[in-house]
Amino acid sequence: MGEPGVSLLSGEHALDRPIRWVYLTELVEAGRYLSGNELVLTGLIGPGLRERPEELVDELVDAGATALGVGLSVQDAVPSRVREACARRGLPLLEIAREVSFGTISELVTRRLTAERAAGLATVLGRHRRLIASVAEGSGLESVFKLTRAELGRACWVLSPTGRVVVGPGEDPPDARRLAAEYLTASRLPHVVSGGSEGPRTLLPINSRAAHRVAGWFLACEGELADLPEEVRESAHELAALAALERARLEEGHKVERRLLGELLDPAPAEPAEISARMRTCGLDPARPYVAVACALGDAAESVAVLRELMPEATAVTAVEGEAVTVVAAEDSREELVERLREAAGLLEAGLVRERLTVGVSGPATGPSLLRGAVEEARHTRRLAAARRVGRAHVVTSDEIHSHALLLATVPDGVRRSFRERLLRPLQDYDREHHSDLVATLTAFLDHSGSWNKCAAALHLHVNTLRYRIRRVEELTGRDLSTLEDRVDFFLALRAM
Repeated sequence: MGEPGVSLLSGEHALDRPIRWVYLTELVEAGRYLSGNELVLTGLIGPGLRERPEELVDELVDAGATALGVGLSVQDAVPSRVREACARRGLPLLEIAREVSFGTISELVTRRLTAERAAGLATVLGRHRRLIASVAEGSGLESVFKLTRAELGRACWVLSPTGRVVVGPGEDPPDARRLAAEYLTASRLPHVVSGGSEGPRTLLPINSRAAHRVAGWFLACEGELADLPEEVRESAHELAALAALERARLEEGHKVERRLLGELLDPAPAEPAEISARMRTCGLDPARPYVAVACALGDAAESVAVLRELMPEATAVTAVEGEAVTVVAAEDSREELVERLREAAGLLEAGLVRERLTVGVSGPATGPSLLRGAVEEARHTRRLAAARRVGRAHVVTSDEIHSHALLLATVPDGVRRSFRERLLRPLQDYDREHHSDLVATLTAFLDHSGSWNKCAAALHLHVNTLRYRIRRVEELTGRDLSTLEDRVDFFLALRAM
């Protein structure tokens, strides 16, 4: 293009192609939104683009795009796969330096359009430029959505999967939760929601690093886009792309908070004074009580995104061994906190098919020395919640877990397995060889606190038969079930799954 910061990498033979529109995207399947002669700009931020950039090139060529511009906001050079794909398909490729904004590119395109078409395109690109400039100047997305409503007469909102309004033109949609439920269960997007008192709404995906819908945002627009003027449809897709960039920017900003919280929760030994200092760095008052919350859905990134959505009041959310973890002030009612979590998780359940969302909540902890223990308690509680296999979205508090279960959860898997095998393997082998029920009999005996009569009645056995079986258990294991110590060992072994 002959401008500083913009380099032509390939496609010199096609520089006479007209440009009708500038389109910003982070979607691989962008071709469906194009009608021909667009200059397409992308930062290659979306996960699909990072993994399959050549598919975007094929989409653009098939849709009749004029050229592709790649911004270097998150990388040092245009990937070789993109270069090769553009050269192979004959699509002009521009490299846009990090310091050059897409708004500047829109200006350049506007100025260089032919005189007979400048007036028409200036109106469209002018709106596009104002939208991007509004974000670049720090006005935020809210001003962009207000501007869009003022110019087009259509309201749009960015919503979360729980129906939380992330940004909009001022007023909130009256049916935000219904829109969220439709978004989670729609077979494909865009999706039209009808039947509401406010008329139809069109739902568009907001591409982000989150692969699962329950961890992402979506755009809701007034009206059915297919029946609206082209400029309204294009503006809706612009807003979705800008919201995706804003979310990516927020996620980058959260990296510092995640690192600080991760350092605070580092299991390495540290003095209380050092932990207190780290808490203050994270914006946490060491003198206040806190509750820890752990969450898991898919990979660590999705877990963090979902927990941030479940608990928007959290100062920071980090990942610990694949789980998302946060701590929040416990001065308010813990019951209310748990109720809010369960309500939000219940809303997300509609979007879960094979996946399971599990959340664990610790008891209140006050003081630096107890904070890490609360986090471990929340993580162990979540794991036990996952083992219950109850529903697709499950929130469990440490109060609902027996103390021995929490204790066992802190023991490494190998140690639990070895302990269980050592005590129960002789009984399991005997049962398998003789088709007997020594393990089941032992379980019932302990469940009835060693009462011969109650256990025999529950198993429909004669007491002498029960005594014989328990004696065989003792002979095979070398243990004495009349002692409390051996009863406790068997009790824990039976539950050390």
